[in-house]
Amino acid sequence: MSWKEFVHLEFEIIGGKVIHMDQLLLAALVLLSTWLGLLLLRYLIVRPSFIADKVSKKRRMTVFYLFKFIGWMVSIIVALKVMGINITGLLVGSTALLVGLGLGLQNIFKDLVSGLFLLFEGSIKIGDVIEVDGVIGKVMEINFRSSEIMTRDDVIIIIPNSKFVGEKVINWSHEYEQVRFTVTISLAHGSDVEKVFACLEKAMTFDKRISKSPNPVVQFVDFGESSLDFKMMFWSKETFRIEHVKSDLRRLVYRKLSEAGLVIPFPQRDIHIKGIEKILDLKK
Repeated sequence: MSWKEFVHLEFEIIGGKVIHMDQLLLAALVLLSTWLGLLLLRYLIVRPSFIADKVSKKRRMTVFYLFKFIGWMVSIIVALKVMGINITGLLVGSTALLVGLGLGLQNIFKDLVSGLFLLFEGSIKIGDVIEVDGVIGKVMEINFRSSEIMTRDDVIIIIPNSKFVGEKVINWSHEYEQVRFTVTISLAHGSDVEKVFACLEKAMTFDKRISKSPNPVVQFVDFGESSLDFKMMFWSKETFRIEHVKSDLRRLVYRKLSEAGLVIPFPQRDIHIKGIEKILDLKK
């Protein structure tokens, strides 16, 4: 079979519509060009450059996903046009089918629309640390129907996009990279408060993951039942792995307190037994 004969092969589709091989090849070329163009666009957007560095990576990825959605929509429409398929007639002729699909797949359509809202609003972006349904995770991908969240246990959770639009979501890194965190500690009654402040403040200056601006703060919170209660407040960009920072900080604080001779108390109780005096007198 010659090339000329190959490109003039005909295929009959639904409704008696005939499509030639050259139309199919041209439509495939349009889709392939879109795929390659999006790969190049992703590389240009993510790749550090003089212009792109002025915009955070999170927003750059949001822009890319918008272009990706629009690009594929336009590409599919152009591919159908190239094959000679009338888009308007196709939509009108399949109205009943679309209504049926809409009723059966309404949750999927809801997720698709929610995905568009996420991309256009930018309320949740790639790399954001969010909390949804009590689970804290980092946004790895925002797709059209669902998003991928990686938890602090490195487990990937697939969450429908409608979850982010219709329910309450905490975004720990929405506008500011730094978030304030707290570590509490209790010391025995009689501890030198000024020495405690010095130890806690010094401990927070050793870890580079704790920001210097705003300055970390130590507060004397309360006189506890068995202890003096203190609170360390600090800001950090390590929102996702903050538990590691807190653990290292507690270890350093314990060492500093031990070196200073300060004691972390244990609960103490005085027990009074009614009638114990009479029992003791009888034994005598």
